[in-house]
Amino acid sequence: MLLPLIGVAVLATAAAQARADEAAGAERAESAVRTLALLDVARRATEQEIIPVLTLHAVQAPEVLAAIGIPQEVLDAQRASASEQAAAIRRVTDGALTQVRAGSLGAEAAQRAETALAVLRNPNSSVGLDVEKIYYSFLAVSNDLLTAQEAVAAAATSEGVPAATMRAIQDVQTAAHLTHIASRQAPLFLGSLLVPSDGSLIGARGAWQTAWLDYTDARLQMQDLSQESLRDQWAAIEDLPAVRELDALFTAGFAGSGGAPTAATLADVMTVLAGTQERGAALADLVDTAVERTRQLVAQDLERANGALHGIMVVGAGLLTGSLVGAAFLGRSVARALRLLAGQATQISEGSLVEVEVAGPREVRTVSAALRAAVAGLRRIQDQAQAVARGDLDDALLDQPLPGPLGEVVHASVRQIVHSVRQREELQFALAHQATHDALTELPNRAQAVTLVTAALHRGRRSGDMTGLLFVDLDGFKAVNDGHGHAAGDEVLREVARRLSAAVRPGDAVCRLGGDEFVVLVEQVHKEHDLLELAHRLIASVSEPITAARARVRIGASIGVAVSRDGGTDADALFAEADTAAYRAKAHGRGRAEMFDETLRLQLNQRAELEAAIASGLAGGEMQVAYQPVIDVATDRLMGYEALIRWDRPGVGLVPPDQFIPVAESSRLIGDVDRWMLHEATRQLAQWRAECPAAPGQPDPTIAVNISGRHLADPRVITDVADALTASGLPARLLVLEVTETVLVDDPLAYEHLTDLRAMGVSIAIDDFGTGYTSIGQLRNMPVDTLKIDRSFVASTEPAHRELVALMIRAAHTFGLTVVAEGVEEPAQLARLRAQECDQAQGYLLYRPMPAPEAGALLRRAESAGTV
Repeated sequence: MLLPLIGVAVLATAAAQARADEAAGAERAESAVRTLALLDVARRATEQEIIPVLTLHAVQAPEVLAAIGIPQEVLDAQRASASEQAAAIRRVTDGALTQVRAGSLGAEAAQRAETALAVLRNPNSSVGLDVEKIYYSFLAVSNDLLTAQEAVAAAATSEGVPAATMRAIQDVQTAAHLTHIASRQAPLFLGSLLVPSDGSLIGARGAWQTAWLDYTDARLQMQDLSQESLRDQWAAIEDLPAVRELDALFTAGFAGSGGAPTAATLADVMTVLAGTQERGAALADLVDTAVERTRQLVAQDLERANGALHGIMVVGAGLLTGSLVGAAFLGRSVARALRLLAGQATQISEGSLVEVEVAGPREVRTVSAALRAAVAGLRRIQDQAQAVARGDLDDALLDQPLPGPLGEVVHASVRQIVHSVRQREELQFALAHQATHDALTELPNRAQAVTLVTAALHRGRRSGDMTGLLFVDLDGFKAVNDGHGHAAGDEVLREVARRLSAAVRPGDAVCRLGGDEFVVLVEQVHKEHDLLELAHRLIASVSEPITAARARVRIGASIGVAVSRDGGTDADALFAEADTAAYRAKAHGRGRAEMFDETLRLQLNQRAELEAAIASGLAGGEMQVAYQPVIDVATDRLMGYEALIRWDRPGVGLVPPDQFIPVAESSRLIGDVDRWMLHEATRQLAQWRAECPAAPGQPDPTIAVNISGRHLADPRVITDVADALTASGLPARLLVLEVTETVLVDDPLAYEHLTDLRAMGVSIAIDDFGTGYTSIGQLRNMPVDTLKIDRSFVASTEPAHRELVALMIRAAHTFGLTVVAEGVEEPAQLARLRAQECDQAQGYLLYRPMPAPEAGALLRRAESAGTV
């Protein structure tokens, strides 16, 4: 009989203690919210103080005043206005910091802020007139206060406040975060306009653009405000004319190119100042509204907690009294049934879904029936979870809802899981398709082609059947791109893919390797002659006219055929054999098919041996660099060198570059060759400069290094160049990268990498200009600094070629480019170039390529004579 009484007393005491703790927590939450509001006022005022302070410092900077050209009386008025504004804001800041109670969670942050602001406001402080230090010192104070706000908010939410109050506190933080981000925009934007971009972060355009992106992200988070009134107030702020004008100005500034202060940017400054003030005031009202609403909720929580405590005390006393009367009557009848029910409940809580016995007094039977219904619902959830786990997403059990609100939530969760699993399967299928298929033609791509060929060779190895691979290389496709545009070229590639797919058997596979290269995989080949017949049918099909870009165009195809008779070769070897046969088909006149034979196998083996020898030569120190001087045409002054690779192959001797460079370019070795050349050439020039510095007032010599198109299309080329410059210590301005015209015209990725390299300070030169498809008019928009005229134009005696050289020189000078003539071998050629005002020249008439010691000696002689 005493157990119920003790239980009621304990429960009443526990409930009363819980309510008391809830009341105390609500009181602490109320104090935290009050501190949170004061910290937010101080933080906003600190951020507002940045603009007038930066304005005062900016208008005192001589270079800014000279650039803007504002009358003195306007500047004096601006100084006075900024000073008054700063004083008013400081009063608000100091008042808020003073009100933060000592001993509260934000007291230390308030003390730090007062100390830091006192230093910043002292005109004799170490910060001085450094705009960047001023900005980041104020920003550090603001960030510290914001961190304190977050800590106070976290403390308030940890007090067990209701969900509505917690969301209200989060709303305060969301609005405060937006206000903090917004306050950074104006200083950084004005800094990008008024502060010279000389390495300072506040004057850097990237810092302002990052602030704008942060503001855009914070503005999106405002959509998650829990209170509709706050969302409406935020929508009204966004609709303010000043805010719209400010956002438009910032958006335009984000997309624009920046520049020095002008009369136009002065108007932008005034717009930013006015718009920032109005937006700041509106955002401050928004934060104040959020804080006030949070205060109201916390006060209501405190009142509700105190009321609940009083009610619990009253109810506890009544229950205790009632328990004294009913304990004796209910003790004997309820005890046994409760023990049984408790045991079953314990088993259920441990995960055993046992059958619940319904017995005992009516109240116990009611609880038992409810527990049995709960067990039945849990069993249904268990069955649905098992269906999802085994992947049976079509099981009818998953469509059966559970009773009650909780059942609806659980069933909705199950349905969402099923939907997510199905979406994941569909996405995995789509990603797998994208990873293995060409986006333009929907044919299998190169990676999938290798997989298909490998699988076919394995099947051929087991069955003993022949496997054929046809390498299809289109003829005349580049002319379509050049004459009708890349859109027409894409139409042609899609039509070729359709024709190839229609011409092969259902079991054969057509794949696109990239560009204008396709392969056709044929399994269970009976005779090699059948493959040649298929190749001729494909050539005939591809050669039919194609309508693209409202024009009828014709292309052709050269096909190389390779056969694996028993699957004994691997996929890479079979691809190489078919590619080699296609190369011979092109060399023999195009529009034909060639079968890979022993002659080609010998050539392929020789090529593989040469690739291995090149790799070994790079590792073994067989490669050398020859340096050909580049001379100023007008003064005969040494301007720099072009680095040329030489290979002294053991047992062979010097191997001409035109014999091994094409082999390296067709493989990945060309990247290794280029990297070696970059490091060796920059190291050598850096060594010469250390041994023989340029005379005062004389330009430093440059070093030019050729970069292949394949390497330039590799994203690692930027790192390779940067690593070479870092390792040698050579300034980027003394390195010239020479590329061919085709790289600039045909490869957008290489073009983009050239732009990035030029931004690093490296110079770019077009090598062998005139032999490609670049028009003179395209020079205006190309990321190049130097034009190197091909030797064929320099050596030509035709009047038309001489006029063309003169035209190239004049056009290049018009676009601010330096012109270098290659292959000067006769005095008359040099005289013509001098008359045509060509800038620089190189060739056998002037100097032949020479080893590093001779080139260094030439540089030392030139320095001694004062001609460099």
